[in-house]
Amino acid sequence: MQRILLLECGPYGRQSRGSRLAQELVERLRERHPQAQLVERDLASEPLPALHAAYADALVAQAPGDDPALRLSEQLIGELENSDCLVIATPMHNFTVPAALKLWIDYVLRIGRSFAATESGKVGLLADRPTFVVVSSGGFYRGEQARQPDFLTPYLRHVLSTIGIHDLEFVHLQGLVRGQEHAETMLAQAREQLAFNPYLAAQGEYS
Repeated sequence: MQRILLLECGPYGRQSRGSRLAQELVERLRERHPQAQLVERDLASEPLPALHAAYADALVAQAPGDDPALRLSEQLIGELENSDCLVIATPMHNFTVPAALKLWIDYVLRIGRSFAATESGKVGLLADRPTFVVVSSGGFYRGEQARQPDFLTPYLRHVLSTIGIHDLEFVHLQGLVRGQEHAETMLAQAREQLAFNPYLAAQGEYS
């Protein structure tokens, strides 16, 4: 593992529990792969520009990758393409991904570049890689206490599989508005879950 891409998607940044857990996860990966470089994008504090007409025109015209309108898309796809592991720390906003992450997705899912359209459907053009998604939510959307739907998990799973990423593990921090004690319980359960992930196994076991 040479490079880890970390996407921070929440408005509270490093102050959020989900972000801190994602940072812990990255550190564990780097302990096992000391040579690994970290590329970090804070999509909330440094938001991407909105999609514009020139970008849409370039897509419709199937413009080459060096078209100026595609420069940011190329950069973001390149960051993902050059990473060996993807870590996403995101809150759940209104049952799904926050706007900051959705905009990244809109730049990265690009026909002819990150996926191909075939008669049988979209086919990913990027290599698979281990991907961790840490999801934070004030309410419950999974299990017996769930009182709201979860469109985030199936949506992200489908989005990432569309570009070729299938090796996914979701970590859910739910009910965080219930206070510190409950949040610590959620974090403890998440750490226990991650302890069984093969990419976080003993150093040297996985390359």
